[in-house]
Amino acid sequence: MPIADSGISLQTMATRRTIIDLPDAARDQLDALCQRRGISRAEGVRQAVQAWLDHQQPDHRAAFGLWRQRGGDALSQERELRGEWQSGSRDSQASESR
Repeated sequence: MPIADSGISLQTMATRRTIIDLPDAARDQLDALCQRRGISRAEGVRQAVQAWLDHQQPDHRAAFGLWRQRGGDALSQERELRGEWQSGSRDSQASESR
């Protein structure tokens, strides 16, 4: 998510100048994209770094509700799954004894 869309105001953020090395081709592509968007190279790099950082953070909220489509309560779901494990282990034991 670009900084501009994150609700963060760059005027109130403490910033520190950072020097980075980019291959010429990457810098040229960055400059062309920034020119089309009407932003500075520094702003383009800030947005790219923020997007990369946002992508690195796991979204734990996405995991909640994964099983909401299953019927019943959590305990009945747990018993059902454990029943599958137990019947699976009985099936494998029976085939091993043959």
